[in-house]
Amino acid sequence: MENNFDLTVLVPVYNEEGNMHRLERELISFVQTPGIRSKVLFIDDGSTDKSLELIEAACKANGFFSFVQLKGNHGLSTAFKAGIDQADTEWIGYIDADLQTTPGDFKELLKYSDSFDLVTGIRMNRKDSLVKNISSKLANSIRRSITHDGISDTGCPLKIIRTSIAKKIPFFNGMHRFLPALVLLEGGKIKEVPVHHFPRIAGKSKYHLWNRLFGPLSDLMVYAWMRRNYIRYQIVKKG
Repeated sequence: MENNFDLTVLVPVYNEEGNMHRLERELISFVQTPGIRSKVLFIDDGSTDKSLELIEAACKANGFFSFVQLKGNHGLSTAFKAGIDQADTEWIGYIDADLQTTPGDFKELLKYSDSFDLVTGIRMNRKDSLVKNISSKLANSIRRSITHDGISDTGCPLKIIRTSIAKKIPFFNGMHRFLPALVLLEGGKIKEVPVHHFPRIAGKSKYHLWNRLFGPLSDLMVYAWMRRNYIRYQIVKKG
């Protein structure tokens, strides 16, 4: 595929066979949007259902789709990192395969691409359970108290990030929760934009109270240490 695109949409997939046909249709609709030159990269994170089979069929049928298959299941941060390593466009988009957000809202995020390096969604009128909403709000509050990134919904599964910055970010497990803070450490600018949110129709959520609230606490300590020791420099002259 020739690189005449501006945006690579990364779609990590782990056991989402029930969503794949609908996901394919919505992604096709988005990449056909006039004025937005986009392609799609699926990252199969060791699925054990028919997800990979459906991904391969979608890629054969659509020239702007491609995929990579990871050996074993490693989690969202690893899948995201694998996609970033493959990206060769100016911008990277990210969306979950569960379609609780819509690819169409990338158009809203891209409106701010001239002025910001990361534009992330904030889910309006969330269609999640009460427990999930409360634990998410609490986790975001704790995270903001440490990162001071000003982002109210870091877990929103719809983002765009400038590829040159994404490739500089140090990755670790749980990194996806700290993407805005890490972009700030790189000297980038971030913005939050309202996006639509929908109930999950098929498949099962990979997150629960433990890995949404208690699990990230150790990641916060790693981030706090890294922020104190982060190396960032700019060469102003060479001779």
